[in-house]
Amino acid sequence: MGDVQTGHHSSEYWQRHADGRVTCTLCPRYCTLREGKRGVCFVRRAWQGEIELTSYGRSSGFCIDPIEKKPLNHFLPGTPVLSFGTAGCNLSCRFCQNWDISKSRQLDTLAASAGPAALARVASQRGCRSVAFTYNDPVIFLEYALAVAEACHRLGLMTVAVTAGYINPAPRRAFFARMDAVNLDLKAFSQGFYHQVCGGALKPVLETLVYLRHHTDCWLEITTLLIPGLNDSSSELEAMCRWLVRELGPEVPLHFTAFHPDYRMRDRPPTPLSTLVRARAIAQEQGLHFVYTGNVHDPEGSSSYCPGCGSLLIERDWYRLGRWQLDDQGRCRGCGTALPGRFEAQPGQWGPRRLPVQMG
Repeated sequence: MGDVQTGHHSSEYWQRHADGRVTCTLCPRYCTLREGKRGVCFVRRAWQGEIELTSYGRSSGFCIDPIEKKPLNHFLPGTPVLSFGTAGCNLSCRFCQNWDISKSRQLDTLAASAGPAALARVASQRGCRSVAFTYNDPVIFLEYALAVAEACHRLGLMTVAVTAGYINPAPRRAFFARMDAVNLDLKAFSQGFYHQVCGGALKPVLETLVYLRHHTDCWLEITTLLIPGLNDSSSELEAMCRWLVRELGPEVPLHFTAFHPDYRMRDRPPTPLSTLVRARAIAQEQGLHFVYTGNVHDPEGSSSYCPGCGSLLIERDWYRLGRWQLDDQGRCRGCGTALPGRFEAQPGQWGPRRLPVQMG
């Protein structure tokens, strides 16, 4: 794949029909389009009898973040990650927290541009350890993300996907083969919620989770945004956590994060800290070892503890690291129990900074 700055890029995930329409087979929506029409995601369209990506090499902006903001707590803690997204999304979540990007239907949103090699080079020059595809779901700009991932790996950078996992099996294999870490947004544990609130389905997301855990080398963490009265009942959380332990195992970190009113769901109150604390306790009772709270100030709920002896291993206060009790092999200095994840001998020192980056 070349270092194309901006433009259109052909996709291999489509099926042509006798009447001239083309079905995009990237995700479970299977948008069937006439010439020139765009899918629900907005950035993929039917063109000359095929499906093309219209946002290749174009971004809504670039920013260096702490890796903990993705959120990833067991992947290169304390290090800076170059983050970027494009426009559009293949789900239609009414509560979207990045709606100005993911719900954009204007290519003017994509004011920044960078070819894959240039993007990787800037990330390396700025001292980043990884590049994150985030802000909107990277599965919809798969071809661009894979080209960037290839360029990153050539320079020794790791890649991070922040995704809802709403993708079909063939592109799923291609996409996650190039990712080193994934935070998957499990929006609820209810088909009704996915259908009514997100315009999607739960089953493909669960299939992606199982695939990631058992058929890839990606480091996996999961996030669930808790919305008062919609997906925060104790019974639903218990069922979800039982499924996670049974199908993925107890060591996959789970983040419960706080909702704030936004986009088309401004009638709900913000999530209280007590809900997150209750959810964390439920998850721990169901057997998950690493459960975190997010979008709130909760040092206890955002810190990592040893599954062997219970000692504090990584202290976090928002995105700032404090006490560090891992040896250079990623094990508890007290009892020697390994903390699962991807750790370096010393944590990074990036802290909570957020640094916008201009390409070129």
